[in-house]
Amino acid sequence: MGDFEQSPFLSIIIPAYNEEQRLPPTLVRVADFLRRQPFRSELLIVENGSTDNTSAVVERFCQEYVRPEDPFRVHLLHTGQGKGVAVKHGMLSARGEYRVMSDADLAVPIEEVTKFLPPVLPARSFDVAIASREGKGAVRHGEPWIRHLMGRVFNFLVRTLAVPNVQDTQCGFKCFTREAALLVFPLQRIDGGGFDVEVLHIAARHDLRMVEVPVEWYYGQNSRIRPIQNTISMVAELLHIRLNGRRGYYKQLETPAVPGKQPVA
Repeated sequence: MGDFEQSPFLSIIIPAYNEEQRLPPTLVRVADFLRRQPFRSELLIVENGSTDNTSAVVERFCQEYVRPEDPFRVHLLHTGQGKGVAVKHGMLSARGEYRVMSDADLAVPIEEVTKFLPPVLPARSFDVAIASREGKGAVRHGEPWIRHLMGRVFNFLVRTLAVPNVQDTQCGFKCFTREAALLVFPLQRIDGGGFDVEVLHIAARHDLRMVEVPVEWYYGQNSRIRPIQNTISMVAELLHIRLNGRRGYYKQLETPAVPGKQPVA
């Protein structure tokens, strides 16, 4: 269905490190959602150094569930370890007019993506749309209070040092226009969890229009985030972002490199 020689309207990028357990229901849910949409799309699974059967899970899904007439295509990409590396590779490999990053556990349900696209968000009204668990209308499901408190303390540091006026930089669901992705991600230097802050800091430096979109968010019982360890490393990365900015590393590149991708279906 549709002409896949043309660029898709939407690209969904999911980084996947050792996700053989959580990925199968996620892939089915995303595919079912994309089948109901009136536009062409693509799903990019970026496997980044897994030691389990993540790649085999994606390949089996393509063989058993994806249909030739589907209005979407699936691509399996490979990178080294690091969520930041995976998202960067996916964003620059994508072809969509709008490019959405999502976690493999769908903590933000994939159905929320319609809030980030026209006509809900008018075309040309934003460059980066950020899922927010803090805005009016946002709902957090099942989050421990200590996790929320630590997140607010970290966000205070983020707003002070790197990204003013954004209340939630760490929700793993963001939408970039094609132009914004091709400006921001070639400049990204951080491979770990602090990449969220870095790409928004770069966007702010280039005066891109950022909007926060209230979402429903579900705390995962099997979350891999280690609050204390991750907070310490991310504060270090936050200071590194400040240093990178002072060194002039976030100035716009004239010709961003776009890596190739490996189609699966």
